[in-house]
Amino acid sequence: MTCSKSLGRSFSERVSVEQVEEGRFLAPKFDAAGFLPVVTTDAVSGEVLMMGVMNEEALLRTIETGEAHYWSRSRKCLWHKGATSGLVQKVAEIRIDDDQDAVWLRVEVAGGASCHVGYRSCFYRTVPVNPGEGAIELSFVETEKVFDPVEVYGDAPNPTQL
Repeated sequence: MTCSKSLGRSFSERVSVEQVEEGRFLAPKFDAAGFLPVVTTDAVSGEVLMMGVMNEEALLRTIETGEAHYWSRSRKCLWHKGATSGLVQKVAEIRIDDDQDAVWLRVEVAGGASCHVGYRSCFYRTVPVNPGEGAIELSFVETEKVFDPVEVYGDAPNPTQL
């Protein structure tokens, strides 16, 4: 993981609603914490692989390199997806929503997985609708892992926080 600065590019200023919604220049709106939500899907199947956030540097790095970069909220650092695991996300397309405050990445994933737990997608369980009383029980839609996290990450700390 790197915390280096971007290569000198910048975004356009947000000067009007028309410019943001209908203009030809990227003028993203980061939230109060400096983040944009980003949904990442498989470029071929459309399957949702993960949801994360980008700060300005992560978005610029993604644009400049053609590989997905995120802001790791747990590690508090720029995160080049796949730098450790080899499961690099090659960007096929970047889309920005109408008011430029959310990003959609369509990617091709080296190694076929995006989840640090070992599954293909970070969305590997379903939540029942109207489950009745008691604890809500999740169902696995992915039953086999693509890789063994211990083999890939070794003794690196798990980013999941309680």
